[in-house]
Amino acid sequence: MDNSIAQIQTLHPRLRQIALQAYQEAVKNTPAGVHPIITEGYRSFAESDKLYAQGRTAPGAIVTNAQSGSSYHNYGLAIDFALVVDGQTNWDEHHPNWMTVVNIFKKHGFTWGGDFAGSFKDYPHLEMRFGYNWRDLLALHNTNQFIPRTTYVRI
Repeated sequence: MDNSIAQIQTLHPRLRQIALQAYQEAVKNTPAGVHPIITEGYRSFAESDKLYAQGRTAPGAIVTNAQSGSSYHNYGLAIDFALVVDGQTNWDEHHPNWMTVVNIFKKHGFTWGGDFAGSFKDYPHLEMRFGYNWRDLLALHNTNQFIPRTTYVRI
């Protein structure tokens, strides 16, 4: 069963409706047999620590360069997606419908991880920063002015 709506509901309240609209548009604009899914929204600091350790101090391939506090997922401001193609989850950014989904989310104001500068491209990642960098958000978090998935002072 598709968990996309549940993942969208984990996002910051200001982002939920935007993400839902973009997701629904992406679903509508992909052909039969292809369906975008949201695989992750909010991610706790502990979950980020675990992912960051992967490929470094834990088994597996490196999947992120973002330590806890430096990921927009930690603030409910990012999603990861994949495609389901003929019933199988597909992470291939070269799939002909990948950019259809990316471009719809970009049209709604998201930044795509495939456009990140540097050598690490995060193709399944989409985020909306609302003018904040992660250091600003971490400072708000550390002074209890930011609580993920709720309204916070400056956004």
